[in-house]
Amino acid sequence: MAYTFTNKRTNLYIFLSAIFLTNALVAEIIGVKIFSVETLLGAKPAQIHLFGDFILDFNLTAGAVIWPFVFITSDIINEYFGKAGVRRISFLTAGFVGYSFLIIYAVTTLPPAQFWLDVNAKDSAGLPININNAFAMIFRQGLGIIIGSLTAFLIGQILDASVFQYLRKITGSRKIWLRATGSTLISQLIDSFVVLFIAFYVFGNWSFTQVLAVGIINYIYKAFTAVILTPVLYVAHYFIDRYLGQDHAKDLANEAAMSSFM
Repeated sequence: MAYTFTNKRTNLYIFLSAIFLTNALVAEIIGVKIFSVETLLGAKPAQIHLFGDFILDFNLTAGAVIWPFVFITSDIINEYFGKAGVRRISFLTAGFVGYSFLIIYAVTTLPPAQFWLDVNAKDSAGLPININNAFAMIFRQGLGIIIGSLTAFLIGQILDASVFQYLRKITGSRKIWLRATGSTLISQLIDSFVVLFIAFYVFGNWSFTQVLAVGIINYIYKAFTAVILTPVLYVAHYFIDRYLGQDHAKDLANEAAMSSFM
């Protein structure tokens, strides 16, 4: 029985880590696209006035669509494997993301085959395009964005894990929604501004006021998403408890909490 539970625990960590890593990696790669939330919902632009001359709409990176699932998965890993489990997969993910960007950058420098340029010389509307330039523009992100994104990711994950376990110490095994949503709201508050500050203030030409304005818009979206996705946590806990067994799941969560406080 112990051997079976050990296998299940290992398989669970691998499965959750795979979800975490995949979503984080995909979010980083697709983050280059900016989309309009208002247009998606068929609404008029928000035209929010912040800090004087800045008029902002809800324009977000495509990566923001799945980033909330990264933090939900992080909270689930934290619940059953503690801060150590979160830190381990966070640093591994950051390393794989960095590796992916190096490979992508190298690939964009390869000379294109002429036939590939010829067969893709026009888009679906018949307009001329340079497919090689388009490929490079889509996949190659600036160094500042990469550094800012990875730094914000690691800070956000470490903070999320710490706040989660602090709240668990207060609530015990009760109120999953409080420690999960609360830790995400706090960590995303930092994440939303760190990535913009490094990418566009330190390495770019944004003013500090603009960083604050855009950061507020991004955080509003992340906070709203964190709240509405709270039921997903309870669904995940239900299936995990059934998979591990109620008693084993409880023991694993208690062990994770105790190791995080030591």
